[in-house]
Amino acid sequence: MCKFKSILTTVLCLTTVMWSNISEAQQAQDSLIITLEQAIEIALEESNSVKIADLTIEKSGYAKKGTYAALYPNITASGSYQRTLKKQVMAMDFGGQSMEISVGKWNNVNAGISASMPLINAQLWQALKLSALDVEIAVEQARSSKIAMISQVKQAFYAVLLAQQVYDVYNNVYENAAKNFEHTEHLYNAGKASEYEYLRAQVNVKNAEPNVYSSLMAIELTIWQLKAVMGVELSEKIGVAGEIDQYKDEMMTYNCNEIDLENNTTLAQLQLQNKQLERTIKMTKYQYIPTLAASFSYNYIAMGDDFKFKWNPYSVVGLSLNIPIFDGFSKHNSIKQYKSTQDILQLNIEDTERNLRIALKNFENQIATYMKNYTAAESTLEVAQRSYDIAERMYELGKATLLELNDAQLALVQAQLTMSQAVYNFMVTKASIEELAGNEE
Repeated sequence: MCKFKSILTTVLCLTTVMWSNISEAQQAQDSLIITLEQAIEIALEESNSVKIADLTIEKSGYAKKGTYAALYPNITASGSYQRTLKKQVMAMDFGGQSMEISVGKWNNVNAGISASMPLINAQLWQALKLSALDVEIAVEQARSSKIAMISQVKQAFYAVLLAQQVYDVYNNVYENAAKNFEHTEHLYNAGKASEYEYLRAQVNVKNAEPNVYSSLMAIELTIWQLKAVMGVELSEKIGVAGEIDQYKDEMMTYNCNEIDLENNTTLAQLQLQNKQLERTIKMTKYQYIPTLAASFSYNYIAMGDDFKFKWNPYSVVGLSLNIPIFDGFSKHNSIKQYKSTQDILQLNIEDTERNLRIALKNFENQIATYMKNYTAAESTLEVAQRSYDIAERMYELGKATLLELNDAQLALVQAQLTMSQAVYNFMVTKASIEELAGNEE
């Protein structure tokens, strides 16, 4: 029996050292402690999705400038050289006699410059407005990516806080189990506790170990997930500041009725698409309007049998009027098609707004449930803590069994975890509501 107790004591000491080393390793890993605001700031700087959105805006800006270029004169320079291989022969009659004359020169050179620009082109003006809407959509899509990124960072950050809180609870359970085992061991050695209680206390310690280890691994996993969302290297050593319970007051005072969908990014993008269709319809209608363009050219021509050219300039200026008359009803059918697409889009906007309001109502109900869960667990916690303290004291005095102490601890742990889980669920739901409302903070 003494040998068994010696081995058991050694195992417990090694286990304690193991958890101590893991905890120290965890603290060493968390060398850079960041707040939620810092995590969001890093994510917005390092995230590839945000960078892609910014590049999309830049690309749309270049496309808009390219459309505006159609308003400026289009100036081109040209030049050509031709070598005659066989001259053209012309046959003519002179006084009843036929004569053949070779015409042209062996070398022909042409060089000049030309310019053109639209004077009246209503379709082009609408195209310019349409390209401006492309930029607005790109900006809204970038805002959407930013809002989604902020929501993901918040949820990942809260997950780390919850994992740390769960670890604290299970670590406390382990420490209590180790302390109770130590007390039971003294009673057992003194003959005041049965072997069953001694073995039960030992089992409690062993049962508490996996929860502590799993919660530690959960902290590491959630930190990795946070780093992935932030867009930083997974080898970076970071930790988070704060506790999940610090948000409990915010949960109890939160009011969903103050949320509106005016800045919802999905609705904003659909509205911009609707404006695009309106511009497209106008642009198609403006194809019925005549267009007027101006042109100018200045050229030099030189011809000769040798390369001693004499350059002869000539220039022209003109106007080009294009009046559409009939196109087989192509524009008419295109307008009808765009209008049908616009009607479909309008129905989608109505459905989207309706679904968003349903989602907001669902979030409101969920938060009400979390509040009730927290309130119930909070009222239970104080009683559970007192019950455990009394059971622990009575167990030390030999007036309570280990089973009663375990029941009291189980009730305490359930209340603690329920409270932390309720706060976490609230903060995750709140982040989803902020994303739904289009908040950028």
